Amino acid sequence: MENSEKIINRYEERPAKAYSGFAMLVVVLAAFLGSIALIVFGSMELARYAGEMGSENAVSALGLCMVIGGSLAVTAAGLLCAGFKVLNPNEALVLTLFGKYYGTLKKDGFYWTNIFCSGINPGSERTSFSMGANGSMSYVGGSNKKISLKTMTLNNEKQTVNDERGNPIIIGTIVIWRIVDTTKAVFNVQNYRTFLSTQCDSATRNIARMYPYDLFDEEDQNEKTLRGSSQEIAAMMTQDLQERVAIAGLEILEVRITHLSYAPEIAAAMLQRQQAEAIVAARKKIVEGAVGMVEMALDQLNQDQVVDLDDERKAAMVSNLLVVLCGSKDAQPVVNSGSIY
Repeated sequence: MENSEKIINRYEERPAKAYSGFAMLVVVLAAFLGSIALIVFGSMELARYAGEMGSENAVSALGLCMVIGGSLAVTAAGLLCAGFKVLNPNEALVLTLFGKYYGTLKKDGFYWTNIFCSGINPGSERTSFSMGANGSMSYVGGSNKKISLKTMTLNNEKQTVNDERGNPIIIGTIVIWRIVDTTKAVFNVQNYRTFLSTQCDSATRNIARMYPYDLFDEEDQNEKTLRGSSQEIAAMMTQDLQERVAIAGLEILEVRITHLSYAPEIAAAMLQRQQAEAIVAARKKIVEGAVGMVEMALDQLNQDQVVDLDDERKAAMVSNLLVVLCGSKDAQPVVNSGSIY
């Protein structure tokens, strides 16, 4: 395990050797002007020498050298232009020289580097990988070699997972992230954007299956749920995802749950259950209130000595009051014109 970690992390981010682009621009312009001057004066020398010798085939060695030297200088100046690099704020450029890591430019500005250095960015949005007929993977590089160091957002697609009780739920997340180590992002994984998306799916499944969607029993009021403890669950997803993508040099700033619902196959059944729980809770409140009102009525009657009721009549009165107070429909009154005894 230690050997594999050493192999993976053998490239440590270091600044690339670069020079001021403006200074090199002056050198290149001077080379262009000097080469043009050499070509012009060389051509003039060739023409003068041919006139003096009286033959068009006569060639001056000095003029020929000046023309050849000017042509070579123009070519060299053109090649030097390949070393100019421009970086905007919050951008980085990982450079390789003949397949080996050369260094990283992270400070914004105008630079000149070795003309044989090339930028590499396998996580570019224009980068793709294609599978060959023989199963080999081919790399198609994107035109944007610069790596963005800005804070970015990954909108992870909704996925169906099972919660702690095995109920299928649909959950969607967004990840706020950024690159902190360019060498790990470029060299340790094939494509850091694809790697982040895959690890986000895995972290979401890993955390979601540890908690239920919602509580069903009153005894479990202290238990965390996906619906009731979304902030704590998101913090756990952030920590879990950070551990997974540290190898790619990424920093996870925040994970947020954007969508949470039951899967369509059980959504109707769970809705009925929630409705039943709501009805039971409402009836419980109604019964508790009705019992309190009956109790208050009996105490008031006894206190004011309005009527003296035996146990049987009290039971009948309690029954009638509970029917009236707890019934879902309005009670139909019946007038008793006779004696109650």
